[in-house]
Amino acid sequence: MALKKVLAVVLAGGEGKRLMPLTADRAKPAVPFAGRYRLIDFALSNLVNSGYLQVVVLTQYKSHSLDRHISETWRLSTQLQNYVASVPAQQRVGKSWFLGSANAIYQSMNLIDDARPDIVVVIGADHVYRMDFSQMVEAHIASGAPATVAAVRQPLSLADQFGVIETDPEDPARIAAFVEKPDSTPGLPDDPGSFLASMGNYVFTTDALVEALRVDAERLVSKHDMGGDIIPWFVERGEAGVYDFTLNRIPGATEQDHKYWRDVGTLDSYYDANMDLISPVPAFNLYNRQWPIYTRQSISPPAKFVRGAGSEPGTTFDSIISNGVVISGGTVTGSVLAPDVYVDSDAVVEGSVIMDNVHVGRGAVVTRAILDKNVQVPPGATIGVDRELDLARGFTVTPSGLTVLSKGQHVRMP
Repeated sequence: MALKKVLAVVLAGGEGKRLMPLTADRAKPAVPFAGRYRLIDFALSNLVNSGYLQVVVLTQYKSHSLDRHISETWRLSTQLQNYVASVPAQQRVGKSWFLGSANAIYQSMNLIDDARPDIVVVIGADHVYRMDFSQMVEAHIASGAPATVAAVRQPLSLADQFGVIETDPEDPARIAAFVEKPDSTPGLPDDPGSFLASMGNYVFTTDALVEALRVDAERLVSKHDMGGDIIPWFVERGEAGVYDFTLNRIPGATEQDHKYWRDVGTLDSYYDANMDLISPVPAFNLYNRQWPIYTRQSISPPAKFVRGAGSEPGTTFDSIISNGVVISGGTVTGSVLAPDVYVDSDAVVEGSVIMDNVHVGRGAVVTRAILDKNVQVPPGATIGVDRELDLARGFTVTPSGLTVLSKGQHVRMP
């Protein structure tokens, strides 16, 4: 059988309101993660490692840093007609910007016309996981279904946060119902406490996708959303299959992380996903050399741990430390530090996510916090210690007690 030509479409226009203030100045897929990566690096790495080297990234909301990251990082061989192309909204079919994820593809139909693929893989840009999409494409072709949705098991308590898949009891490979973020849903027959959640990853036979998008574009009541409108359209016609993510096999994956998938749509889930990386046996293993996560290479110097002004040692435990970090007499535990962070003498950073170019002053304490880029923590200041003080200074504090500072936010002393 001849190989099918595949075009990959990455939906990267998300505003990410629930991640504010981290998305105040950038699109959600551009949010830094795990020290040196951006969220979109996981989607693009999965596609490239799967052998799919013709990729378009549809952007819209505050896309400058995302576009720059893609242009500086994701350069493939044009000689071999490979590319990762960032494509903004262009008003090709009217005077509106993208009205939803499905409308984003509909307005970019020229990309499909130019590539002339047999199969279109459509994925989101803001989840953390490893997946070989070629295995899903093979399952899609073998099923004969025009559309296939990747599914992952999630606790019933999270049903209102995902597209919920209910399969046909007589044919578990077919989707009988697909509901976007319902208040509740029945549990699985073999696992009553769980349901099948859509991963936001789809495989389509090209002609079927094009027809669905054109029908959807003419519907006045549609929200023009892939999960809310396009997939239900296929389900109603009995043409949607499901792909079980647990069947996907990745070279070098551990038993601990081969089923790992995390939606980082909230501040707490983003924080938890970072914390998943730092244990001796991490829930998600960044060090799988057989399925690498690619990103922009930093020109920062190596990390350095030195004695501080009073000869106290710079120390760290159970943490990720990126290039350019200097821990000068401070202590870092259970944290993720991005490039060029400086931790001064007697400062303490614990259980925190610290982004690029943050300076933690002498004797300062940062605990269970997220500090976006360029934050300067004054000597002796505290963050994450006193909830009321943090709120009074204009910091974001989640119901769980996580303190978040926006890019360059000023930290005033009490």
